[in-house]
Amino acid sequence: MSRPDQTAPETQATRFLRQHHTAFSTHLYAYEEHGGTKVSARELNVPEHSVVKTLVMEDESRQALIVLMHGDRKVSTKELARQIGRKHISPCDPATAQRHTGYQVGGTSPFGTRKALPVFMERSILDLSLIYINGGKRGFLVGVHPHDILQNLKPGLVTVALE
Repeated sequence: MSRPDQTAPETQATRFLRQHHTAFSTHLYAYEEHGGTKVSARELNVPEHSVVKTLVMEDESRQALIVLMHGDRKVSTKELARQIGRKHISPCDPATAQRHTGYQVGGTSPFGTRKALPVFMERSILDLSLIYINGGKRGFLVGVHPHDILQNLKPGLVTVALE
């Protein structure tokens, strides 16, 4: 079960949020390999729709980008490519994603990445009052207001969610 915890880890993501004076809550949970947002939502007792996954993808030129998507939705890479003016978008392999972000897959946060990457966010995330997003370590989410993501990361807004 989730437990807001004073002993939450200090990560690049939490340092980034503090540097940007962004309010956030910390939530530790028992990480399960390949459990994804279904496990974190269950452990935090929140709807999976409000758990936002950070996906590292690349375009046809192998330029990396981040996509923020509801935990219970998939990304239409074809529609994403069309909306952002690229020919092709595909997920990065785990080693490439880690090289770009500095985060281990399963613990990837959009905050405090090793390299500044373009960020694209599913527009409907802004309809939520609070989201839970990876805090930079497996088994660790932070709760933030989605409008803070707009302010801090300046993401491009897209409508690319699939059921």
